[in-house]
Amino acid sequence: MNIHCLGINHRTAPIEIREKLWFSISEIQTMLPTLRDKYFHEVVLVSTCNRTEVYYVQRHELTNGKPVWRLLAKHKQSEETVGEHHFCLTSGIETAQHLFAVASGIDSMVLGDVQILSQMKEAFSAAQDSHTTGILMNRLFNTAFHVAKRARTETEIGEGAVSISYAAAELASKIFEDLSKRTALLIGAGETGKLTAKHLASRNLGTMLMANRTRQRAEELVAHLGGRVIDFDKILAELPHVDIIISSVEANAHILSAHDIRQVMKLRGNKPLFIIDIGVPRNVDPSANIIDNVFLHDIDALNHIVDHNLTSRRAQVPKIEKIISEELQHFQLWYDSLEVTPTIQQLRDQFEAIRQAEVEKHLHHFATDKREEIEMLTKRIVNKILHAPMVNLKNGTTEHTDEESRTRISVIRHIFGLDKRTHQ
Repeated sequence: MNIHCLGINHRTAPIEIREKLWFSISEIQTMLPTLRDKYFHEVVLVSTCNRTEVYYVQRHELTNGKPVWRLLAKHKQSEETVGEHHFCLTSGIETAQHLFAVASGIDSMVLGDVQILSQMKEAFSAAQDSHTTGILMNRLFNTAFHVAKRARTETEIGEGAVSISYAAAELASKIFEDLSKRTALLIGAGETGKLTAKHLASRNLGTMLMANRTRQRAEELVAHLGGRVIDFDKILAELPHVDIIISSVEANAHILSAHDIRQVMKLRGNKPLFIIDIGVPRNVDPSANIIDNVFLHDIDALNHIVDHNLTSRRAQVPKIEKIISEELQHFQLWYDSLEVTPTIQQLRDQFEAIRQAEVEKHLHHFATDKREEIEMLTKRIVNKILHAPMVNLKNGTTEHTDEESRTRISVIRHIFGLDKRTHQ
C-alpha cells in the first residue's frame, strides 16, 4: 500500500525540538508544492504544537525519509538541532491506523483532544487548495474524519475536563446552570487564566471582569474575549457584584482572606459565591470554605476531577480502537479494489473482444434472423465463464492478506496477458 507518514511528535522529541519544525498554514502552503515536485504524487503536511507529520504517496524510494526531514529542517533553519532520530516512519496500513488514532484523539498528548481534528482539517484543506492531494490522500483523510466523528458520537472520549482551566469552567457551569446571567472575575492573566477565560467565554458567560497586576496583559485578553478590566487593588470593591471568582496569580500570601469573603457575603445578601483557587501557593484563605454559601475549590479538587475524567476517557480507548479496526478493513478493501476493479474490467474487455471477433468471423454461417440470438447466446456464455473468477477475485481481497491478494491479481494478469496488453 503506497501511503506513508514521516513525522515528529511528542513521543519522539521534546518541545524544544518540535517547536523548531512547527509550520504555519502559510508555510505549509509554501512547502507542499516543493514536496510534491521533488518526491511525491500526493502529499499533506500536518503541523501542530505536538506534531509535524508528512502524509504522502511516494514517487521515489526514500531511505528512512532522510531527504524529506532534511528539507523540512532546512526550511526552518534547524538542521543543527533536528536529527533523523527525532522522526518516525510508517508505511501502508500502519499509516492509516496512525492517522485514524490521531484524528480520534487517542494519540494526543491530552487524551481525547478535539483541537487536533480542526488542525487536521485545516491542513487537508490547504493541501487540496495547493492541488497536492489525489484519490489516495482524499480517501485516507476523509476516512480519518469519519473515524473522528464516530469516536465522538459512539464513545465518551470527549467527555469531561482533562485540563485545570477546562475543569474550572466546567465546574462553574455545574454550579450555575445559566452562565449567561452570571458575572465572573478572573484574577490573573497568565496562561492558566487565559485558557480559563476562553473556556468560560465559550460557555456563553454573561459578564467577564479581568484583574491583573500588569493591566496591559488583562486589557489584551479582554480585547480578544470581551469584558472589562478592573484595577488589581480594587478587587474587593467588585466582589459584591460577581458570582464566580477564579484566581491564578503567583503570591506569597493570600490575596483574599476569610475576613474579606465574610464581609463580601454580607454586602451581597448572602447570595452564593463560587471561588476556584488555581494559585500555587493558594490565593484564597482555605478557611473561607466554611462560610455559608461560599463554595471554594482549590487546585487539588480540580486535579481530582481531571484524574477522574482521564480515567473515564481511557476506558473509551478500546471502543475507539474497535472503530479504527473496522474502518481500516473498509479502507483496505477500497484500496485493494483499486487494483481488482481495473483487472476485472480488463478481463471483461478481453473476453468481449474475443467474443465479437469470433462472432464476426462465423456469423455468415447463420441466417440473418438468428444473429440477435447468436449475440445473446455468446454473451451469456462469456458472462457464465467469467462469473466465478470475478466473484472469487473480489472475495479474495477480504479472505487473504494484502500480499496474498496482490499475488493472486498478479498471477491472473500474467495468465491472461493483461499487463502485456496494457503496454502494447
